[in-house]
Amino acid sequence: MAKSAKGKLAMGALFGAVAGVAAGILTAPKSGKETRADLKKKANETKEIASRQTKEARAKASTAANEARGRAEDFAGRADRAIKGAQKGAKEGFNDKSK
Repeated sequence: MAKSAKGKLAMGALFGAVAGVAAGILTAPKSGKETRADLKKKANETKEIASRQTKEARAKASTAANEARGRAEDFAGRADRAIKGAQKGAKEGFNDKSK
């Protein structure tokens, strides 16, 4: 499954869970004050979960970006060395033939 599809699935599951909790609270036989308190509590819990998941996602993205940057720099260095080696070899070969 693609990463974007997994993200959409996770967001859909989170939305579904929140909707289910809200529906359960709203249909429970409680007073309005108790229901509002329950909703506030669940909203705060959901906010904390979303905040934690956002921080984790940012940390993973940062790590992936740093790894990609390092690989790109390594690749650029290898390519530069290969080009310089080829240029040197071509120049030495040209100098050998001109003698």
